[in-house]
Amino acid sequence: MKILVINGPNMNLLGLREPEIYGKKTYKDLVALLQHEADSLGVEISFVQSNHEGDLVDAIQNAYPETNGILINPAAYTHTSVAILDALKAVAIPAVEIHMSNVNERDEFRKTSYVREACIATCMGKGFDSYIEALHKLLTYLNEAK
Repeated sequence: MKILVINGPNMNLLGLREPEIYGKKTYKDLVALLQHEADSLGVEISFVQSNHEGDLVDAIQNAYPETNGILINPAAYTHTSVAILDALKAVAIPAVEIHMSNVNERDEFRKTSYVREACIATCMGKGFDSYIEALHKLLTYLNEAK
Protein backbone atom coordinates (compact mmCIF):
# COMPACT_ATOMS: atom_id res chain seq x y z
CA MET A 1 0.00 0.00 0.00
CA LYS A 2 1.40 3.40 -1.03
CA ILE A 3 0.41 6.62 0.72
CA LEU A 4 1.47 10.13 -0.30
CA VAL A 5 1.54 12.90 2.31
CA ILE A 6 1.23 16.39 0.84
CA ASN A 7 1.87 19.52 2.91
CA GLY A 8 1.32 23.05 1.68
CA PRO A 9 2.80 26.46 2.37
CA ASN A 10 4.67 27.28 5.54
CA MET A 11 4.51 23.73 6.89
CA ASN A 12 8.29 23.66 6.43
CA LEU A 13 8.40 26.31 9.18
CA LEU A 14 6.81 24.14 11.87
CA GLY A 15 8.55 24.85 15.15
CA LEU A 16 8.99 28.51 14.19
CA ARG A 17 5.55 29.28 12.82
CA GLU A 18 3.09 30.42 15.50
CA PRO A 19 4.19 27.85 18.10
CA GLU A 20 1.16 28.72 20.25
CA ILE A 21 -1.00 27.22 17.47
CA TYR A 22 1.27 24.67 15.79
CA GLY A 23 3.63 23.69 18.63
CA LYS A 24 7.40 23.59 18.74
CA LYS A 25 8.03 20.36 16.87
CA THR A 26 9.50 20.69 13.38
CA TYR A 27 8.46 19.43 9.95
CA LYS A 28 11.30 16.91 10.23
CA ASP A 29 9.69 15.66 13.47
CA LEU A 30 6.35 15.27 11.67
CA VAL A 31 7.92 13.28 8.83
CA ALA A 32 9.74 11.02 11.32
CA LEU A 33 6.54 10.39 13.29
CA LEU A 34 4.56 9.47 10.18
CA GLN A 35 7.38 7.34 8.78
CA HIS A 36 7.55 5.41 12.07
CA GLU A 37 3.77 4.89 12.12
CA ALA A 38 3.73 3.80 8.47
CA ASP A 39 6.61 1.38 9.05
CA SER A 40 4.76 -0.16 12.00
CA LEU A 41 1.71 -0.66 9.77
CA GLY A 42 3.67 -2.04 6.81
CA VAL A 43 2.73 0.91 4.60
CA GLU A 44 4.97 2.66 2.08
CA ILE A 45 4.80 6.42 2.63
CA SER A 46 6.30 9.38 0.79
CA PHE A 47 6.23 13.10 1.41
CA VAL A 48 5.89 16.32 -0.56
CA GLN A 49 5.99 19.82 0.93
CA SER A 50 5.84 22.94 -1.17
CA ASN A 51 4.97 26.58 -0.82
CA HIS A 52 3.88 26.62 -4.48
CA GLU A 53 0.36 25.66 -5.55
CA GLY A 54 1.44 24.21 -8.90
CA ASP A 55 3.92 21.88 -7.18
CA LEU A 56 1.09 20.50 -5.05
CA VAL A 57 -1.10 20.00 -8.13
CA ASP A 58 1.82 18.24 -9.86
CA ALA A 59 2.34 15.96 -6.85
CA ILE A 60 -1.33 14.96 -6.89
CA GLN A 61 -1.28 14.30 -10.64
CA ASN A 62 2.01 12.38 -10.43
CA ALA A 63 0.56 10.16 -7.71
CA TYR A 64 -1.75 8.56 -10.27
CA PRO A 65 -2.00 5.58 -10.75
CA GLU A 66 0.59 4.06 -8.35
CA THR A 67 -0.58 5.70 -5.11
CA ASN A 68 -3.41 4.14 -3.10
CA GLY A 69 -4.21 7.14 -0.91
CA ILE A 70 -3.32 10.75 -0.15
CA LEU A 71 -3.07 12.61 3.13
CA ILE A 72 -3.21 16.32 2.36
CA ASN A 73 -2.73 19.43 4.44
CA PRO A 74 -3.03 22.15 1.82
CA ALA A 75 -2.49 24.76 4.56
CA ALA A 76 -3.54 28.21 3.28
CA TYR A 77 -4.47 26.72 -0.11
CA THR A 78 -7.32 24.91 1.65
CA HIS A 79 -9.29 28.14 1.52
CA THR A 80 -8.35 29.30 -1.96
CA SER A 81 -7.36 26.53 -4.35
CA VAL A 82 -9.82 25.22 -6.87
CA ALA A 83 -6.78 23.86 -8.74
CA ILE A 84 -5.93 21.47 -5.89
CA LEU A 85 -9.60 20.44 -5.62
CA ASP A 86 -9.73 19.76 -9.36
CA ALA A 87 -6.50 17.72 -9.24
CA LEU A 88 -7.86 15.57 -6.39
CA LYS A 89 -11.09 15.03 -8.30
CA ALA A 90 -9.24 14.23 -11.52
CA VAL A 91 -7.07 11.46 -10.08
CA ALA A 92 -9.85 10.15 -7.79
CA ILE A 93 -7.33 8.76 -5.30
CA PRO A 94 -8.95 8.52 -1.85
CA ALA A 95 -7.71 11.46 0.22
CA VAL A 96 -8.03 12.73 3.78
CA GLU A 97 -7.80 16.46 4.53
CA ILE A 98 -5.66 17.35 7.55
CA HIS A 99 -5.21 20.44 9.70
CA MET A 100 -3.12 20.63 12.86
CA SER A 101 -5.37 23.30 14.34
CA ASN A 102 -9.15 23.31 14.49
CA VAL A 103 -9.79 25.64 11.56
CA ASN A 104 -13.46 25.91 12.54
CA GLU A 105 -12.42 27.76 15.71
CA ARG A 106 -10.13 30.24 13.99
CA ASP A 107 -10.61 33.09 11.50
CA GLU A 108 -13.88 33.06 9.58
CA PHE A 109 -12.13 32.59 6.21
CA ARG A 110 -10.45 29.39 7.46
CA LYS A 111 -13.85 27.69 7.79
CA THR A 112 -14.07 27.40 4.00
CA SER A 113 -12.36 24.35 2.52
CA TYR A 114 -12.32 23.80 -1.21
CA VAL A 115 -10.49 20.47 -0.97
CA ARG A 116 -12.95 18.89 1.47
CA GLU A 117 -15.35 18.14 -1.37
CA ALA A 118 -12.82 15.67 -2.82
CA CYS A 119 -11.86 14.02 0.49
CA ILE A 120 -13.32 11.04 2.31
CA ALA A 121 -12.70 12.64 5.73
CA THR A 122 -11.18 15.59 7.54
CA CYS A 123 -8.96 15.32 10.64
CA MET A 124 -8.13 18.50 12.53
CA GLY A 125 -7.37 20.12 15.82
CA LYS A 126 -5.02 17.49 17.24
CA GLY A 127 -1.61 18.73 16.12
CA PHE A 128 0.58 15.93 14.80
CA ASP A 129 -2.01 13.43 16.00
CA SER A 130 -4.33 14.74 13.26
CA TYR A 131 -1.95 13.08 10.80
CA ILE A 132 -1.92 9.78 12.68
CA GLU A 133 -5.72 9.79 12.86
CA ALA A 134 -5.91 10.60 9.14
CA LEU A 135 -3.52 7.78 8.24
CA HIS A 136 -5.63 5.27 10.17
CA LYS A 137 -8.89 6.57 8.66
CA LEU A 138 -7.45 6.34 5.17
CA LEU A 139 -6.13 2.81 5.70
CA THR A 140 -9.46 1.68 7.15
CA TYR A 141 -11.25 3.13 4.12
CA LEU A 142 -8.82 1.49 1.68
CA ASN A 143 -9.03 -1.89 3.40
CA GLU A 144 -12.83 -1.80 3.44
CA ALA A 145 -12.90 -0.88 -0.26
CA LYS A 146 -10.96 -4.02 -1.27
